[in-house]
Order: sequence, then structure tokens, then C-alpha cells
Amino acid sequence: MVWQPDYVTASELADFLRIGDNFDDVQLTHAIAAASRAIDSHCHRQFGKVAAAEERRYTAAWSRQRGRWVVEFDDVQDVTNFNPFVAAGSITVYTREPVNAPQKGKPFTGMVVDPASPVKPSSEAHAVTINADWGWTAVPAAVKEATLLQASRLHSRRDSPYGVAGSPELGSELRLLARVDPDVAVSLTGLIRWWAAA
Repeated sequence: MVWQPDYVTASELADFLRIGDNFDDVQLTHAIAAASRAIDSHCHRQFGKVAAAEERRYTAAWSRQRGRWVVEFDDVQDVTNFNPFVAAGSITVYTREPVNAPQKGKPFTGMVVDPASPVKPSSEAHAVTINADWGWTAVPAAVKEATLLQASRLHSRRDSPYGVAGSPELGSELRLLARVDPDVAVSLTGLIRWWAAA
């Protein structure tokens, strides 16, 4: 997998739309790419994975409520190469959160540094570096289904003058709004990430 992939293939979308030839493959590919990025934007995250571990930088925040340093970071499910460090060395005593993420098929999105850690972060901007295999190990089924729905809507847009599909006379009029399909939004509800204010 790659970072920010297309979440379905042209053949999967063609099957979903019951298209029996490959004449529309280019348009289907464009619709899939646009739908995939719309889902990323709606969810405030993406569902791919980097090809190899890489370093990214983050800013720690002191939580007065918890009495600990907290670092929010990009999604990571595969923690094999996970290594947080600052200029003084590696942060060795911490808890990745949410703690039950693996059991729920979700990624870790942050860490809390234990007071027992010999090395701790500070509030200096971008001072925490984390090496990790960023991303999701597999695209969730809800994301694949949402991509099929949104891409099918985008594909039908060329036959929808002024963004209106269906017939007002028959009572089947549907306005193609400038946001994801309502059914897509419902299917992605549990996958939306709310980032803390910087």
C-alpha cells in the first residue's frame, strides 16, 4: 500500500455500477481518485500506509489535567519501528493511545509520556521526532464502500446538469451537494479524526 492510495480499483467501481466494458475506465479512475481524497478530507485522515518507516516531527503539549506530556501524531497501526525521541535521546517510557486501538482495528494517534521516562519532551515546536511505519495496515471496509458510493456519484455527475440528478416531475430529484454523499457521511462517522487545536 502507499500513502493516500485510491481505495478501490476501476474494475471494482465498474462492477458496482454494473458497467460491462472498459470504455469508461479513465473516467472511473478519475472519479475514484477524487472520491478517495474527498473521504480523506471528510475524515481528516487518510487510510494508506508509507512504504517504509520515516521520521516525522511533532509538538508535545503539557496536560495539566493528566500531569504528563502528550504528543498527538499521525495514524500508525504497525508499531514495529515506532521510536519517539528528542535532541536529548529516545523517549522510552510512554503509553500509545488510544490504548485499545488494536483490539478495535483502529490506529494509535498519540502518546502520553510517563514521568518515569528519563528523557521527556518540552513545549518547543516540532521538537519530538517519531520514526514509524505511518498509516493503516489495511483500508477499512467502510472506507471502500464509501469510496464506491462517492465515486459512483461523481461518475454520474456528467449526466446531471447543474448538479441535479433525477426528475422533479417524478419526485426523484436529488441535488448533488458540495460535500460527501449523506450515506457516505453516515458510513464514515466512526472514522472521523478530530485533531486538537494547535
